[in-house]
Amino acid sequence: MLHAMLLHLPPTTLQFLLPKYFFEGTKWALVGLAAELIFRLSLAAIVILRKGSRPSVATAWVLIVIAFPLLGIFAYLLVGESRLGTRRRKSHKIILDLFNKSRYHKHDDPRAVEIALDPIDQQIVHIAERASHSPATSGNLTTLFGDSQKSIDQLITDINKAMKSIHSTTYIWLDDRVGEAIGNALIAACARGVTCRILVDGQGSRAFLKSALCRRMRERGVHVVAALPTPFLRALFHRVDVRNHRKMLVIDCEIGWMGSMNIAAPEFAVQPRFAPWVDCMVRIEGPVVRELQLIFAEDWFLDTNESIEELLKSMPEFHADGLPVQIMASGPNYDNDAVRSLLIAAIQVARKEIVLTTPYFVPDSDMFSSLCVAAERGVIVHLVVPRRNNSRLVALASRGRYSAMLASGIQIHEFTNGLLHSKTVTVDSLFSIITSSNLDRRSFEINFEVSAIMYADSFAREVRALQQTYMENSVDVTTASWGPQSIRQRLAQNVAALVSPLI
Repeated sequence: MLHAMLLHLPPTTLQFLLPKYFFEGTKWALVGLAAELIFRLSLAAIVILRKGSRPSVATAWVLIVIAFPLLGIFAYLLVGESRLGTRRRKSHKIILDLFNKSRYHKHDDPRAVEIALDPIDQQIVHIAERASHSPATSGNLTTLFGDSQKSIDQLITDINKAMKSIHSTTYIWLDDRVGEAIGNALIAACARGVTCRILVDGQGSRAFLKSALCRRMRERGVHVVAALPTPFLRALFHRVDVRNHRKMLVIDCEIGWMGSMNIAAPEFAVQPRFAPWVDCMVRIEGPVVRELQLIFAEDWFLDTNESIEELLKSMPEFHADGLPVQIMASGPNYDNDAVRSLLIAAIQVARKEIVLTTPYFVPDSDMFSSLCVAAERGVIVHLVVPRRNNSRLVALASRGRYSAMLASGIQIHEFTNGLLHSKTVTVDSLFSIITSSNLDRRSFEINFEVSAIMYADSFAREVRALQQTYMENSVDVTTASWGPQSIRQRLAQNVAALVSPLI
């Protein structure tokens, strides 16, 4: 019966289903056909079981593994799963069990956890705490830095005043004027007896790890470790594009820095034609710095297996005039869509205005729908992205959404004074988010990220003022200016959108 069915299939269909050596009219052709069909369908079933909760991602991978089974399954094994390895997952569980012990989230001053928030803020607190086990704490002094050079100058000043420890995690460390200046400051700190632990991403900072600067720092006492290193054998068992994308620094467990800035000069020598990189950082003093220290302790333990108990003993000072702040860690080890859930919740609670700035905008369907619905229910929605993006594919995928966003009433602004790398969100000028996370699936599902949520309208107004400067240095994209796209443009944008679940 199967043989009769095959005889009636069009030749083109047979050529798709069968390699040439199966066209022999023998029983082996049928055996080969059955085996290959079972193989392809089995691959598709594996993808559906693993990715079924994300229909767009599952559909894209199913099409790939059915059309190109050998190449498709190789690609899927390489970048389709957020595999961290058994050791890292076990280590993460040990750390979470340790951190969840109440003593690590207690503070000497009980006012740190006595926070009166309005119901909307409280909803965001619950989502972030449930995702990353970090409570909101009050009594934090915050300073916003929208100028990269001022951030660098103050950061070096803080390093020069360090007395006990300096802990830093960064995705990119360049051997440029800024990388050297901070490296020299760390070397000087080591000479004063300060313990310096530096964690740099093994892929993003691979050139730095081979540099003379890195060798000199290590020789002079700075503990430099590659996060998620990518040797050849690792690629066979772990997903190589799972990266530590966090940017944060903790000094004496009293001062914390986090945001979007890598350890690199704004002129970003490796991609100068997109420069300057425009970043945003926040400097924090207060109880919540302890949460940044805990995140670093986890990262350090996962990549070194060194004891972290000593990093958990310090207790930052409470400041009576400080703000409520919450730190949220996210990554594939949490396996809970923390950033995505946080941002969708922020969009849904907005009543008047929400402003988002990001260099890379490739949202999934749920987040995209939330933005469009917010605009349609009367919320003013501003999206600020760079006009010239260092990722052509991301730019095409983003612009493929423009027509639908404009139709919903979303206001799109393309920043023209460099590559806008600042990742910020303000909601009704009531609360704000500063994060290392982009608005894309890579940050939502694959990368390790860190976000700070400030529950204070005073700080939200500062962030909103910074966002306004971005919009004033942007070209507004309107229905008229966007206009009908050419066939070539639409094709490129639609292809990019089609593969965007895999980006």
